[in-house]
Amino acid sequence: MLKEELIKKSPVRILEKGIEGGLKAGNIGVIASRKGIGKTSVLVQLALDKLMQGKKIIHVSFTTHTSYVISWYENIFTEVAKRKNLENFSDVHDELVKNRVIMNFNQEGVNTEQILKSLSALIVDGGFKADAIITDGFDFARADSAHFSAVREFAAANDLEFWYSCTMAGEEPLVDKHNVPVILREFIKDISVLILLEPKTEYIHFLVVKDHGRMNPSDLSIKLDAKTLLIAEA
Repeated sequence: MLKEELIKKSPVRILEKGIEGGLKAGNIGVIASRKGIGKTSVLVQLALDKLMQGKKIIHVSFTTHTSYVISWYENIFTEVAKRKNLENFSDVHDELVKNRVIMNFNQEGVNTEQILKSLSALIVDGGFKADAIITDGFDFARADSAHFSAVREFAAANDLEFWYSCTMAGEEPLVDKHNVPVILREFIKDISVLILLEPKTEYIHFLVVKDHGRMNPSDLSIKLDAKTLLIAEA
């Protein structure tokens, strides 16, 4: 399969169609679930889809080393390429790596201003014009509303979209009556797209809680394979 055909047939196209054409620049999207359900896999697949289109990605990790993040990209790209018989595998792979930067932060030792300053140094001063920031392992319990207000301003100023993963933990109930995770209620006004991953018997369900101006819209026609953690049509 040619790269262009793989992009066209990607289940990410269904996701985009279901959330008003995608997250779009200047907005924050969150993939939330309990620990170990597949949030990182979803974020990496969203990033790989953009990389396949020749766009640039910055992956920010707050909990894992660079080598671990790279292994996620390598494993998912290899699995997708193998399943779809991707032509010019090596050339496509090298192009993706060239357009991706991975950054690590310790949330205890850095504040919002320092994070955005580091991103600006890469994007503006370094000339790496990213299309999206993928943020994994961020602890929302350590954040305040000012963080996300600043991130939205930064996203709008730099024509970026921000995707976060959020781990829901603690005592039940973990979500309120509107399906908003309790840990995210303080920040929901700054979140444009919120998707919950719900484990079922044979797959993981995508539940859209917020789609830009809409709360709890109709379901997406995609799921996460419980074994491979790859996004697939429902």
